[in-house]
Amino acid sequence: MGKNEKKNPNPKKPLKNFAILTGVGLQMGVTIYLFVQLGKWLDATYNDGGKLYLVIMTLLGVAISLYALVKQLNRFNN
Repeated sequence: MGKNEKKNPNPKKPLKNFAILTGVGLQMGVTIYLFVQLGKWLDATYNDGGKLYLVIMTLLGVAISLYALVKQLNRFNN
């Protein structure tokens, strides 16, 4: 083994990282989906045929999921 070659002390770390990042993606998808469903329900309940609540809730869901993604990636990198 040469000087530049490093032995991986924890061979399961890549699998753990993959699991964490997969969970982050699933969390984003579920968050956006739930906000879209909330927007559809609000439109059906309080809006006459428009899609205002759907658009607002979708954008809010994307913003919240991106915020959570950044927080988790910062925690992941440290």
